[in-house]
Amino acid sequence: MNSLSERPLTAMIDLAGPPPDCAAYGNAGGWQGTRKALKTLTPDEVISMVTRSRLRGRGGAGFPTGLKWSTVPKDPASKRRKYLVANADEMEPGTFKDRILMEGNPLQLVEGMLLAGYAIQASHGIIFLRGEYFLAHQRLQHAIDEARHLGWLGENILGTGFSFDIDLHSSGGRYICGEATALLTALEGSRAVPRGKLPPSQISGLWGAPSVVNNVETLCNISHIVTHGPEWFDGLGTGADSGTKLYGVSGRVCRPGFWELPMGTPLRDLIEVHAGGMKSGYALRALLPGGASTPFVDAADIDIPMDYDSIKKVGGRLGTGMAILLDDRTCPVGMLRNLEHFFAQESCGWCTPCRDGLPWVERLLDALEDGTGTEDDIEQLMRHARILGSPGRTFCAHAPGAMAPLASGLALFRDDFTAHLTGHGCPLHHAA
Repeated sequence: MNSLSERPLTAMIDLAGPPPDCAAYGNAGGWQGTRKALKTLTPDEVISMVTRSRLRGRGGAGFPTGLKWSTVPKDPASKRRKYLVANADEMEPGTFKDRILMEGNPLQLVEGMLLAGYAIQASHGIIFLRGEYFLAHQRLQHAIDEARHLGWLGENILGTGFSFDIDLHSSGGRYICGEATALLTALEGSRAVPRGKLPPSQISGLWGAPSVVNNVETLCNISHIVTHGPEWFDGLGTGADSGTKLYGVSGRVCRPGFWELPMGTPLRDLIEVHAGGMKSGYALRALLPGGASTPFVDAADIDIPMDYDSIKKVGGRLGTGMAILLDDRTCPVGMLRNLEHFFAQESCGWCTPCRDGLPWVERLLDALEDGTGTEDDIEQLMRHARILGSPGRTFCAHAPGAMAPLASGLALFRDDFTAHLTGHGCPLHHAA
């Protein structure tokens, strides 16, 4: 995959240099989708293109993008307030794909938002950016300012009568802000807690207005779909899902990093070909396939395609597509303790099971690690994984996401938990 049409998201990204300005972006094919959409297509036709492309949300849930857009009220932008929000609050441990896109080619996101705004007839876009992404903030703001100066944002774009502008908002810094409804609450200036799911934000979102929240990677695909057509995008995938995907690997591999590959690329290829395999002296034991809030997948199952439905067959979840690898010299109990510490401190505290349950899970894992754990502690962990991991028992998906690695880890690594009891602490620490 070398050409722009084969690597639509990353073809223009050079991490060693600055991102392209408006002129360079246009010379490489940028703004074609904007000209095409605003001058020759209706908003409904843009939504139809995205629907036929079968683009699914790249933030983790995998919801069909065109279907989400189609539920927005059809009023013209001039008749009703609507918002298009880019979720750039990338705080999922092990995940860094959106940062690369925003730092490497911020205009791709700007154009994607412009086209999405046109499709749903919103006049205002907001990028909700992770507060620690300082370089991304600088480059995004420069791109927005330049695009506005050259007429790609603002009033009466290309003389078509459509107006759209973008504001950049840096998050105050909480993992829960990545949950779409908590993000909207934070934008309104309130404490970042999730909302009820009904009515959906497409009907009543930011300040009560229809609002669409899309992930950065999702939006970066839009200009390419409009420019090249939905059939082209659909053909980039190798299996059940369409397009390309940014995949990543962290852990003890020879070449940790990220790659843009066809949707459905086998997990084995990602690890052994692109990441160069495990480092000498280490063997793969299991992995979290899509960030810290996805279930473990056993090393024996890595021939599975990395798409939304295939990964479920081995008990995993695609999530963000950024894999975290567990090797045979790292304690799985210690890894889980580290993950649950993160999830416990990032709970918004809105509902009791999450606020009180996650710190308790962390304390139980602490006890196993320091040698004071009991058999009952393991039973308590299993009970928490079952109760907190069941949908509908907590206000949002934070606690179920936190329980995904724990529940799968208790099943895969039960012998390691038992060894912590019989050895009065982590065997790897004692061996060291």
